Formats: sequence, structure tokens, C-alpha cells
Amino acid sequence: MMVNNAQWKDVYVQGTYTTKWGFFPGVSTSSMGAEAIVAALKDAQIKWGEVDAVFAGSVYQGTASGHRVVGEVGFTGIPIVNVENACSSGATAFRLAYDSIRLGQYKTVLAIGFEKMPRGPIPSTAFPSWQLAMGFNVQPANYALETMEYMHQYGATVEDFARVSVKNRRNGSLNPNARFQKDVTVEEVLQSAMVASPLRLLNCCPLADGAVAMILTNKPTNDRAIRVASSVLASGVYGEESYQSGITASVHHYPSEGIVEKSAREAYEKAGCGPEDIHVVQAYDSMGPGELWDIEKLGFCARGAAPELLREGVFDLTGSLPVNTDGGLLSRGHPLGATALAQIHEIVLQLRGEAGHRQVSDPKVGLAHAMGAGPNSAVTILQR
Repeated sequence: MMVNNAQWKDVYVQGTYTTKWGFFPGVSTSSMGAEAIVAALKDAQIKWGEVDAVFAGSVYQGTASGHRVVGEVGFTGIPIVNVENACSSGATAFRLAYDSIRLGQYKTVLAIGFEKMPRGPIPSTAFPSWQLAMGFNVQPANYALETMEYMHQYGATVEDFARVSVKNRRNGSLNPNARFQKDVTVEEVLQSAMVASPLRLLNCCPLADGAVAMILTNKPTNDRAIRVASSVLASGVYGEESYQSGITASVHHYPSEGIVEKSAREAYEKAGCGPEDIHVVQAYDSMGPGELWDIEKLGFCARGAAPELLREGVFDLTGSLPVNTDGGLLSRGHPLGATALAQIHEIVLQLRGEAGHRQVSDPKVGLAHAMGAGPNSAVTILQR
């Protein structure tokens, strides 16, 4: 059955919770997920029996991982849908929850993301077998290639990339759930161990364990609910290069609009706003330089302009466009299936005015952006 626009429901985030992020060898994924669900229900002031469906995002947690998490809270017969979409798994679960309410299928839905990570580089399997055999899936090296291209095109420097780490670690020092809560200096970043030139250890996000749960509904029962203005997922654009997915660019058919630009444009159109209306941003900073080109591709400034704006303090907590107010992936950490939902969680806190010492001044509209191997690009816009 087709649903016309007049029948679409407004969707709100009524409850949200994130666990503390770090390495917790004695804590299972199911325990972390259950902790997040129970706390999100309490935040939403609803009972578990009022939830109509669950969309559960994870990457390396195995078969029916969402069922195992929900089983800790108690099965109630509702549908549980497991979602694996690389590092945008959490945002994809959120988008499916949003659509299921918006189209009138359910009234109240749980979106959850969770992950326990191994030590060392992510063992990405999002590559053709021959590329895996040849070692193409070393993601720091792929980001290093993209970084060198960005430096060549726009004149960005390693000092610019270090300033991203300094800003995000400063923000993370104000986030009690971040894995790293200690400031670093530009000099410390530039003197940290080389990983893949020009990327050093403190340019790279740390892995972490963690879980985030969120209650979405079309019947908000308190004034802390935050409206979902749009939730968009784009997956691959023919001809565009994707280092992190082992895809090379088409020489003759390079697209006029890349995957990030496409997902951002669609999100702005559906939300009825533009980048000039956004007050706070969670950008995808798995590597420090990525935050800079992400800000540019999302339309907040011209290509190559982000490093200068960073130096001017535009992206600081007190700047005109605060970015990664919770410390981002660089400070908070990166549990793959939970990361994108954590970005949305931070925007909800900021719009509620509940972000504590890292609260920015009176934001009304916020945007979260996550990338994932495949490739995927997920943009979520929230409005107070």
C-alpha cells in the first residue's frame, strides 16, 4: 500500500542512552546492550511492553546478535531485525526505525547499536577476496592515500590535521563516557608514532566497546522529545572513488555528485533546511583529516576551506558551528555498530540542553553524519 505525504507521521526521539566507552573484557555485548535498553526506556519514561519493534545494528557480533541483547531484557514477541551496514550500522537501524514509524507501521520502536572490538586495526572484510589476499584492507593506509590527495589538492598540512585531534580530545575531556578524557597538544600529535604516512597514532580514532539505545515514537509524552527532521542513507555512487571500500574512480564517468554530497542534499531537502540552518554537527572523524573533508562535503564551507575555519575556532564549542562536541570518534572511540547512534545521541543531548560542560549555546537544529565501508553515507537531521 502506498502512503501519501499527508499520511506520514512525525517521528521523535523520546529516550536515549549510551554506555561508557572503552575496553571491558569482562562485560558481554548482551550486557552492554541490555544496560542501554533499560536506561533508554527510563529516559523515555515508557515500559518495555510498549515497544513495537527493534532494529539492532552491529558488525562483527555474529548471528542474531540483536536477539541475544533483547533476550537479556526479555522477549515479548515483537519483531527484531538485525542490521549490518559497516560503520553506519547504527544510523541504518535508526533510519529503519524512523521509516517504520513514519509510514505508520509502528508507534514506538527501539533502535540499538552495540559492539565489542578487538585490539589493533579493524579486520575489514568489505573487500573482494583478491584484494583481501593482497592486503588492501588496511584502513589507515587507505585513509593515508586519501589524506595525501587532500593535501595535494587543497594545501592542507599535518598541523591542520593535528588541530582536529586537539579540538576533539579537548571536547572529549568534558565527556564522562569518552574513552579518552585527556587533552593533547599539536606537538604531542605530531610526535606520536607514525601509522601510515602522513597519519600518526593521535590522528587515528581508538577502537572501543560500547552500546547506544534510542526510543523513537510518534506519540511523544514529554517536552524533552526531539523531532527527527530527516534520516537518509545513500549507498555507493557509480564512478566515485572509495579508498575504504577498494573502489577506484571511473576515468570517463566520474559522478558530478559524490555519495556524501548526495546523502546531505537529500537530508536537507527532506528536512526543509540547508547547511546554513544547522547549529551543531557530529562529523565522521575516524581519522582526523576526514573531519575536514566531511565538513566540506556536507556543504558547510567550500572545498579546502575547513582547515582555515578550524584555525579560526569556528568548529570549537564556542564557535559558530561546533563540530564533534562529545569528542568524536577520535576521543569517544569507535565501536563499529554503535558509533553512528552515538553521534545521534550527542545531537539529542545538545538539542535538549543536557550536554553538561560541553553544552553549546541554544542549538535548535543538529546534524549527524556517519560513513561505512561498502560504501555507505548516513545523514540524520534533528530539530528541537
